[in-house]
Amino acid sequence: MVQKIKSAEEFDQIVAGNELVFVDFFANWCGPCKMLGPVVEKLSEKVTDVKFVKVDCDELPDLAARFNVASIPAVFVLKNGTVASQGLGFRPEAQVAELIDSAR
Repeated sequence: MVQKIKSAEEFDQIVAGNELVFVDFFANWCGPCKMLGPVVEKLSEKVTDVKFVKVDCDELPDLAARFNVASIPAVFVLKNGTVASQGLGFRPEAQVAELIDSAR
């Protein structure tokens, strides 16, 4: 299950409490984001040792700025709080899974 982040504090707690965190920066008006959402949701059901979260760039612009997100969808895999891999734009499930695997 992908958890939608409501605050920077919630995000920081999740990152501190999980070795691997997959972050999907999105916006509701973004077409490619809408295409990526179901891919990430499906992957979150298969990959259970990674915490999956979504950050709405319109609701939490400061958090998006922290990661220098200028285009969306932007995805990051954090390992122990540090960016281990990242990607930009829509990607099929296999490519999203590769981002996670490369961060391990």
